[in-house]
Amino acid sequence: MAGQMAGRQKWLLHLAAKPLVFMACLLPFAWLFYAALNNQLGANPAEALIRATGDWTLRFVCIVLAVTPLRVITSTPALARFRRMLGLFAYFYVLLHLFSYSWFDMGFDVADIAKDIARRPFILVGFSAFVLLTPLAATSFNAAIKAMGAKRWQLLHKLIYLIAGLGLLHFFWMRAGKNNFNEVFVYAAIVALLLGWRVWNRWAKARRRVSNNAAVGVR
Repeated sequence: MAGQMAGRQKWLLHLAAKPLVFMACLLPFAWLFYAALNNQLGANPAEALIRATGDWTLRFVCIVLAVTPLRVITSTPALARFRRMLGLFAYFYVLLHLFSYSWFDMGFDVADIAKDIARRPFILVGFSAFVLLTPLAATSFNAAIKAMGAKRWQLLHKLIYLIAGLGLLHFFWMRAGKNNFNEVFVYAAIVALLLGWRVWNRWAKARRRVSNNAAVGVR
C-alpha cells in the first residue's frame, strides 16, 4: 500500500513538473518577444535577437548534456523524462536563431544566404550544427524509437556531442572578430566537464565490471 502511494506521488509530481519545465523553457522567448515589442533590445535589436537566440540554443544543448550526469549523481531516474523536451527546445531556439539571421541579416534572400554560408566558415559551422540537430528533433518521439530500433536511435542521438562542439566553434569564430572569448571559455568549460564526466563514468563502470568478474572468478 505504501509503495502504491509513493508511486502515485511520483506520478503526480512528474505530471506537475512537465508543464512547469515547459513554461520555464519558454521564458527566454517570452522575454525576447516582449523586449522586441517594447524596444528594449538596445541600439541594434536585430543583432540582439540573433545573438540571444544563438546563446539560448547553446545553453539548451548544455542543459540536455547535463541531464544524464544530474540523473546519475542525484539518483533521480525521472530526470530522463525531460531530456526530449529540453532537446526540442534547443531546436526551437536554433530555428529562431536561423530565422532571425535569415530575416534581419539576409532579408530572406535564399541565394544570398547560400553564398553567405559558403563564404563565411563560422556560419557554415553553425548551419551544419542546425542540419545535424534536425534529425534528432524529428526522431524525438516514441514511434521513431520503435521504427529505428533503440540501438540505432541511441547512435543517432549521440550526434549531440558533435553538435555541441560545432556550436562552440561557431560561437568562438563569431567572437573572434571582436577578440572577446570570455563567454566562449565558460561554455567550453561546461561542455568539457559534461563530456569528461561521461568518459570518467564509462571508465568507472568498466573498471567495476572487471573487478566484479575477477571476484566471481576467485569464488
